[in-house]
Amino acid sequence: MRKLQKESLLSLTDTLSEAHLQIIKQLEKGNEEAALDLLMQCQEGAISMGTAIEGSEGEGHATVHYLEDYCETAYSVADGISKGDPMPSNRLSKLLQKSINIIKNSIENDIPVRTEIVFLPYKASMWDSLESVWRKADQDPSCDAFVVPIPYYDKNPDGSFREEHYEGNLFPPDVPVTHYSEYDLESRHPDRIYIHNPYDEYNFVTSVHPHFYSKNLKNYTDELVYIPYFVLDEPDPDNTATLDGLAHFIVMPGVLNADKVIVQSEAMRTAYIRVLMRHTGDSSLEYWENKISGEGSPKFDKVANTKMEDLEIPEDWLSIITKPDGSRKKIIFYNTSVQALLDNQMDMINKIKDVLKIFRENKDEIALLWRPHPLIKATISSMLPALWTEYEKLVDQYISEKWGIYDDSPDLDRAIILSDAYYGDPSSVVQLYKKTKKPIMIQNAMVLSQT
Repeated sequence: MRKLQKESLLSLTDTLSEAHLQIIKQLEKGNEEAALDLLMQCQEGAISMGTAIEGSEGEGHATVHYLEDYCETAYSVADGISKGDPMPSNRLSKLLQKSINIIKNSIENDIPVRTEIVFLPYKASMWDSLESVWRKADQDPSCDAFVVPIPYYDKNPDGSFREEHYEGNLFPPDVPVTHYSEYDLESRHPDRIYIHNPYDEYNFVTSVHPHFYSKNLKNYTDELVYIPYFVLDEPDPDNTATLDGLAHFIVMPGVLNADKVIVQSEAMRTAYIRVLMRHTGDSSLEYWENKISGEGSPKFDKVANTKMEDLEIPEDWLSIITKPDGSRKKIIFYNTSVQALLDNQMDMINKIKDVLKIFRENKDEIALLWRPHPLIKATISSMLPALWTEYEKLVDQYISEKWGIYDDSPDLDRAIILSDAYYGDPSSVVQLYKKTKKPIMIQNAMVLSQT
């Protein structure tokens, strides 16, 4: 049974106790009809409690038997009143209260509390920021864990919504997905909600549906928990410039509205606290210390727990990474970021062309696995449509030539584990890749190969 349901039942036992006092008062005043009416209402209340318990715990539950005994007691009392032979007030009070005490004790001890937790991811490629937390909850026999992917929208330059996206069909097959239209947050009021999108309306490129903004979600749960969908370079919390750079990640509605925030490390926790104290004042130190946890990102868990033998590698990938003699080529994970394109624009387009040219010339020994940031299309097409046209031509040509892998799947960890080295832009992927202890090389958009 849910905590709120159990608390409601206990509250009803208090209501019955109060009704008993009124019954005795009415009898002492000679108002037998009023006392009988109250006794009937008490019986109806007990029956509704029993129905609720059977619905949650099944038939034959001990508390239901005690409620049935109470109804029989109430009927016996009412029968005596109807026959003009009411029970003495002192005895009646003890009899009814004894029944209530038995019921209350049974509710407290015989009805276990089940926790209901809801995870609200929006992009399937970001599910790894919540997955290990969900798996732990899903394995807890006292917990009901729901994965409810939510819709999101691309934005036009003026902030209005464009296309709607729903990625519930892109989650791993072992993750049971509940459609957001089938889970009523308000009526179910889950004990805990997990989110990985902190922006509410303050993301200029995409937005989850406004119903799922953190400022609304906090009204539908006892505990709203935010875990970032990204990991960042480990910060120096004593460096003012570092804190300035982190502020636009931290001072966001999801952080401010959450009851708990889980970040990647203790150093990041300290950075969050210091940035937030700048925003809310030194007197808020204890509040943020209690709210921010540095227990680590689930994204690190996903990388650590993903094994090569568990990977499902598409057939068209195998044809690219396998040499004619059956041996495997070295695989380079090529990562291009949104920020690099925004910062360097056509220089970045020329850099990507140059990189593809080099890897194509060496495709017999090295396989390129190009995995761009999943928000490149939404961001660049909205903010720099001419640049998007050039970028899209480049991608389409690469895909059509089929000499390298183009990975736009939700499964980032497959690319990390499968590859032998990382090459590309600085991004949160670098922090995950470091966990593999494989080589990492950062590209410079201004440096092209010699021709």
